[in-house]
Amino acid sequence: MKYFASGLLFDNDGVLVDSHSASLAAWSLWASEFAPTANWNDPANAGQRAEDLVRRWIASPELFEQANDRINQLEQDTAHQTVALAGAVELLKSLADGQWTVCTSANTNLGRARLEAAGLPVPSQLVTANHVQRGKPHPDPYLLGAERLGFDPADCVVFEDAAAGAQAAIEAGVGLVVGVSEFALATDADIVVRDLTGITFDGEVLLIPDKNRLR
Repeated sequence: MKYFASGLLFDNDGVLVDSHSASLAAWSLWASEFAPTANWNDPANAGQRAEDLVRRWIASPELFEQANDRINQLEQDTAHQTVALAGAVELLKSLADGQWTVCTSANTNLGRARLEAAGLPVPSQLVTANHVQRGKPHPDPYLLGAERLGFDPADCVVFEDAAAGAQAAIEAGVGLVVGVSEFALATDADIVVRDLTGITFDGEVLLIPDKNRLR
């Protein structure tokens, strides 16, 4: 598949890096301390900011700051377990600065730590949970990502794995939403690929191998 675009906007967890085990360990311990009945392992939570989940699950608003600080620390402590997903290193290292960025629901410290642990470059235009008032599924992260690159959202391609992220991209009005992994088959992404293997972008043309497509 060939698609013309100006910029690429990547979700991080589940698209560029695998932080699943680290995240599960952190949230499991957090839930035991603050929200024993929370359905923290529901896949529907994927792609959302930690602070939004904490607000949803804590019994008392007075505990928010303590509970939010705790999950931030737990996730930071496990960030070193993060590894790159197939094709991510090759694709990102082939891209020029200003052609791409990452729009993650993680806070700034965690987002940077996970990229670095996976051996991936950290874009100067990085967008994190700290940079937007509303996280995914709201369009704010992808609107800001396109703005920081200097492109119209319609001229950008988003790579996502989670339903919340795909919804955010669609509402932002991006030109194409590429779902990544079998998990993304349950999203409203325009197409779905197995991983980032073999994908190339020269600043104008995005090439996606047909053999890598799941939908």
